[in-house]
Amino acid sequence: MRGWRYRAFAAAFDLLWASQITHLIRRASSCRGIIFTLHRVLPDPPAAFSPNDILQVTPDYLDYVISRVRALGFETVSLDEAVVRIGAPRPQRPFVSFTFDDAYRDTLVHALPILRRQRCPFTLYVPTAFVDGVGQVWWQALEDIVAAQPHVRFGSDELPSATHQEKGAAFAAIYAHLRSLPEPRRAEAMAAFAEGYGFDLTAHCRSLIMDWGALATFAEEPLCTLGAHTVNHAELALLSASEARNEMAQSIAILKAQFGRAPEHFSYPIGSAVAAGEREYAMAEALGLKTAVTTRPGGIYARHKDRLTSLPRISLNGLFQQRRHVEVLATGALFSLMDKDPAISRGVP
Repeated sequence: MRGWRYRAFAAAFDLLWASQITHLIRRASSCRGIIFTLHRVLPDPPAAFSPNDILQVTPDYLDYVISRVRALGFETVSLDEAVVRIGAPRPQRPFVSFTFDDAYRDTLVHALPILRRQRCPFTLYVPTAFVDGVGQVWWQALEDIVAAQPHVRFGSDELPSATHQEKGAAFAAIYAHLRSLPEPRRAEAMAAFAEGYGFDLTAHCRSLIMDWGALATFAEEPLCTLGAHTVNHAELALLSASEARNEMAQSIAILKAQFGRAPEHFSYPIGSAVAAGEREYAMAEALGLKTAVTTRPGGIYARHKDRLTSLPRISLNGLFQQRRHVEVLATGALFSLMDKDPAISRGVP
């Protein structure tokens, strides 16, 4: 069951929609566009215990969002075109760019047909170790293990997980601990935890993430821009400067070796203010990237022409899939205010 914070946001979204004030805000705002974040696109509803349900939307919802933002006056554009519009001397038609993190298989199965039919440009950010089949989709693995067990042991802690409430508490406790660990300690801790339950992290990764053959479909797709997302989906701010730079540079080099072209766009894993900051933004610029996106909420303004490696995004997530909420989600100025809230900075995978 979602807590008071979710209920407060849902109530606020409903109030904003009912008041029709979002239309007035968009007209008065100098916001030039928005970048949407997506992860998974799945037709089936999440399980009763699914703490990662925030990461998935339905194909119907994705289809509706594309149509609705166009009806609201936005143009769906690539990130290359977004850069042009951010730097233009005068505002042009407001834009929306769709971005997908992590290269999940369902992007190929469920999202791509919609994007093609709608002729909607998009960017796919790729963590290369995941595509090699050797990464850890640890947040989903954690959910799957906790979901299957009546109690779990993590380190010296024995945690009950028989009921949905107990599972939620166990997941939250282990997740918080894993998030506090830098690579490779996080990977080591997760591997030890998974081994205790006979859970194959490699097979799990391969079942969720596209391989290079599937990813080639996107490399050849005119609507798609491939972007880098580190090698290991590493939370860069927890690494040393050299480790962080290597994660970024190697992922770019690997994608260039695979497809003959170095990606010019990047997404910081987790993407919150805790996961990436000024050091990482400067690294992205030094690596010659055109853009790098965070998960910090907000719209895109002319001032971002000088901050192209720390662009905010607005999450299209599983908690807010009511059609009436799209008009709120398309109002970038509202989300720019939210970034001042430290509670927003936790981020999601």
